[in-house]
Amino acid sequence: SFSNFAPSPLIYFGSGASPYSSISASLLNMAPNRWIRPEVYPLFVPVGMAIGLCAMQLVRNITTNPEVRVTKQNRAAGVLDNETEGEKYSQHFVRKFVRGKSPEIMPSVNGFFSNPN
Repeated sequence: SFSNFAPSPLIYFGSGASPYSSISASLLNMAPNRWIRPEVYPLFVPVGMAIGLCAMQLVRNITTNPEVRVTKQNRAAGVLDNETEGEKYSQHFVRKFVRGKSPEIMPSVNGFFSNPN
């Protein structure tokens, strides 16, 4: 029967020790090796960049978007026809930087392979 193998609860819990203390300690020591393997480290970079990009966009929208009104005073103002604020938001510095550039990543390489001369 199992009564020969099962420990008495009074022995372990009465003395402050648990029958699973050695098992749980070994699982806690094994957890980092099991879940965070060295092959996974390169994935932290793109995931971190994606999280950072999302956070940057959220902060940008909350702070500078003319349609987002966070404070009660601004919400009470209603819909504003403020075109200069919208223009400032939509024509940010990245868009101004790439405005005159061609939409190619490497134009010299594209020109070399597309032009037969």
